[in-house]
Amino acid sequence: GIMDIAIGDGKIALVAQKINEKEGKKVIDAKEMYVTPGIIDLHVHVFHGTNAGQDYMNGPNAVAPDGFSFRAGVTTVVDAGSAGWRTFPDFKKQTIDASKTRVLAFLNIVGEGMRGGPFEQNTKDMNARQTAEFALKNPNEIVGIKLAHYSGHEWIPTDSTVEAGKLSNLPVMIDFGGANPALSIEELFMKHLRPGDIFTHCYASLATREAIVDEKGKVKPFVFDARKKGIIFDLGHGGGSFRWSQAIPAIEQGFLPDAISSDLHIGSMNGGMKDMANLMSKFLNLGLSVQEVILRSTWYPAKIINRPELGNLSVGTEADVAIFSIRKGDFGFLDVSDEKIKGTQKLEAEMTIRAGKIVWDLNGLGATVIKK
Repeated sequence: GIMDIAIGDGKIALVAQKINEKEGKKVIDAKEMYVTPGIIDLHVHVFHGTNAGQDYMNGPNAVAPDGFSFRAGVTTVVDAGSAGWRTFPDFKKQTIDASKTRVLAFLNIVGEGMRGGPFEQNTKDMNARQTAEFALKNPNEIVGIKLAHYSGHEWIPTDSTVEAGKLSNLPVMIDFGGANPALSIEELFMKHLRPGDIFTHCYASLATREAIVDEKGKVKPFVFDARKKGIIFDLGHGGGSFRWSQAIPAIEQGFLPDAISSDLHIGSMNGGMKDMANLMSKFLNLGLSVQEVILRSTWYPAKIINRPELGNLSVGTEADVAIFSIRKGDFGFLDVSDEKIKGTQKLEAEMTIRAGKIVWDLNGLGATVIKK
């Protein structure tokens, strides 16, 4: 609805239909804009470093969060397994503790994390107990366990990840596939994952992974059964994991993602994904309402990672706020195969507030106007 929000001492102090402007030290006029909770990007890679060949683990494929979060309305990011228990201390020191963006993380089942190549195929470095114990010692930052990029036909990596999730009482996120021929996602959903576990890259179409939409454009019946079981479906757009040929028919048949997330890294930000505001705009142009898009970018992700203090604007919560305008025009939105749909509306982040402080102000909504 049309409401006023008051912020004090970094917290949401009051939400009401009318708040006296004279009570505020600074007044932001967001008339005809959308004021939302700060966006939560459930799937990013922000363990940025300069070590060639280390991919997303302290390597050049990841990005520094503050440079790419606030300008899209994002206040919280969740790193999707870039670090394992061996490398997480460096990640915490150089990225989590040094960023204005709130950085949470899924801990990789591989002790080295997403170092690429043979490191991510090393089942001997997938120790469920060590991973779980480390996660339990770092509850403020670690919100789940991640498996990524394993290309074999064994179920050991998946089962080790789920075991770590059981031992730590945390959800797991599975980036499934790499095997050729592909393993059964029905078996993954029904025999290996638990309610609350997360299947990411849900609209991918890859030769090495079974898709959720069949060759006739129908969502496979067991996919709906998996949702009923409680499996969470994360978008994880990325640079290779979002196809219109999957997303459009799935949404037409009522199969929406539980979380809209970017899989932010150097490949996705310079490709069809671009940023969270652009990604969220894709779903507006697929027929979702603003409310449905924001829900999947704020409150749903908060619940998925068991952080109910995030993703909402309730009184007393930390004041993470985004303000969006909707531009009207003739826009094109790309998937990862360079196919596009045309759209007429695009979300644009006008302002981002993190813990009560303005960290992004596109058009100076919070600035003092001077005469030319």
